[in-house]
Amino acid sequence: MPSYDCSKCPGYCCSYPLIALTKRDVERLAKHFALSFKEAKARFTAERYGVKYSMRRKKDKHFGRICQFFDTEERRCTIYTARPAICRAYPTGKCGYYEFLRIERETQDDPEFIALTDNTN
Repeated sequence: MPSYDCSKCPGYCCSYPLIALTKRDVERLAKHFALSFKEAKARFTAERYGVKYSMRRKKDKHFGRICQFFDTEERRCTIYTARPAICRAYPTGKCGYYEFLRIERETQDDPEFIALTDNTN
């Protein structure tokens, strides 16, 4: 399995429309923030796409929306030690960002190419 350097990624997987959480993930977040399960559920999750617990999202200048716990200036996770199981397991095969980067570099015939995003226009 390939190895990925997530520190060089702008948070692509954190921008996925659905970051599914388990009950255990919500419990972990509750403990991390010293909240009750009910408070953590209300504050950090939303039911969407038929999934009972999914991570709430916030605005992001690069991807439009991103995980609420993603630092949009530093481009990193702010709850790394309490991150959900899906984040701990990612990537479970190919990384979407590195696949995108590989394809763009092949298309541009430039091994150093980095695509820039700008939603300010």
